[in-house]
Parts: sequence; structure tokens; C-alpha cells
Amino acid sequence: MNKTLQYQSKAIYYRCIGSGEPVILIHGFGEDGEVWKAQADFLKDHFRLIIPDLPGSGQSPIIDDMSMEGLAEVIHAIIHEEGIESCPVIGHSMGGYITLALMEKYWNHVTAFGLFHSSAFADSEEKKAARKKSIEFIREHGARNFIETTSPKLFSDRSKDQMPERIDQFIRAQHNFSPDALVLYYEAMIARPDRTEILRKSTVPVLFIFGKMDTAIPIADGLKQCHLPEKSYIHILPEAGHMGMIEEETKTCRILEEFLLGI
Repeated sequence: MNKTLQYQSKAIYYRCIGSGEPVILIHGFGEDGEVWKAQADFLKDHFRLIIPDLPGSGQSPIIDDMSMEGLAEVIHAIIHEEGIESCPVIGHSMGGYITLALMEKYWNHVTAFGLFHSSAFADSEEKKAARKKSIEFIREHGARNFIETTSPKLFSDRSKDQMPERIDQFIRAQHNFSPDALVLYYEAMIARPDRTEILRKSTVPVLFIFGKMDTAIPIADGLKQCHLPEKSYIHILPEAGHMGMIEEETKTCRILEEFLLGI
């Protein structure tokens, strides 16, 4: 079922798929909620999947506060709209940053969370500089050129060899981003603080999924934070870059099912 939430006079679009205990799946930068389609189809017999298009993505417009904290407030509003007391939240890439911001303020609504190709670390100075260059590219060449240029880099060489049509399909689906939305996301990611303290204080289960070939969240950096939570569940996708839900679709479906049923 497709729904909209009226948030600050804006209609935020989200999907409710399946039945059972609720689970929220938050997409990342340059994506929308459709990126979780395979996982939603796999999990829908056991769970009620709540999958938003973040403001500025898919069918949801930009809102006034596009910071990680502002986007977490949207997730919090959806939780209340759906009458959810508490549930697991899984975030991919930028969605993981939003998940951590949600945990920081609304930890009582989260029974477990997952960082799927994501990190609690703040951007390094090198990463900030790279994002600022991307902002310049977007402003000069537009959102579509940026997506078409950068999206292939999210996939491992093996994936690019074995599933070029699937990657092309993913890129074509991301045609409706505005330059403003992408720039606002980048600025928000640059500004976000280190949130490793959220991991240190966490008493709920935390799922980490890393791609061995991920250049956006290198596995060496990711593994440095896995020991911080009280309960960590760690999975490494040996053939994946940054898009494990596509590159190792079946495996990630089973990882999520095992984690969610286990908690």
C-alpha cells in the first residue's frame, strides 16, 4: 500500500508492504525506496515493511530541514503516523546516518538497527573535500549527469561484468533527482557529527553489513566500529561494492531475515 504523510505542508511518500511486526528500511543517497524491492518481496510474509522515499528523493519533495537530524524527524513522524511503538530500523549508506540520528534522539522507538554499507564515523577531511567536488560537478553539469557518472562506481568490478543490465536499470530509475536535493544531501553528510557514541551506548542488537569491494565505505573503516555495540552482528559480502541489496540480492535478503527473526 502506498501512503503519504503530511509533514510541514509537504506530502512525504512511503510504502507499507506485507504483514507482521513493523520494520523500517531507509534508502541512501541517489536512491529511493524502490532500491529495497527485492528485500521487501522476500520479507513481506513475516514483516510489515515501512519504506519511505526520503524528502528530495522519489515522490517526496524537499523539506525545510534536510540535515540528517531533519530527515530523522521525518522517520519519527512516520513511526507515529503508523502507530508503531518501537521497531527495527535498517539504513543503507546515508540511510544509516539518518538511522543513527534517529537513535540519538528517539532511541525508545528502535528495538534494533542496521548499518548497511554505512558508518557512525564523521566524514574525514578527505571525504569532505570529495563531496565538495561532487557538489561543484552537480551545480555545473546537473543531477542526471552526476548520477550517470558516479553510480557505476558504487558496484564492484564483478558486478559490472556480470549484471550490466541490472546496473543500467538502477541508474535509469534515478532520473528525477533535482540538483538541489543532491547538494542538500551532500551538505548534510559533510555536516554530520561522529556518532560512534551511539554504538557504544547501544544495548539493542546492531547489524553491520559491509561490501568487501566497497570504495564508499571501505571495509577496513567499517570494521573499526563493530566492537562498539553490546550486541553486534557482522556480515561481509565478498562480491559486493556499495550496493549489496542488488549485487548479492539473495544473500542480503537472508541476512536481514535472520537478523529480524532473531531479535
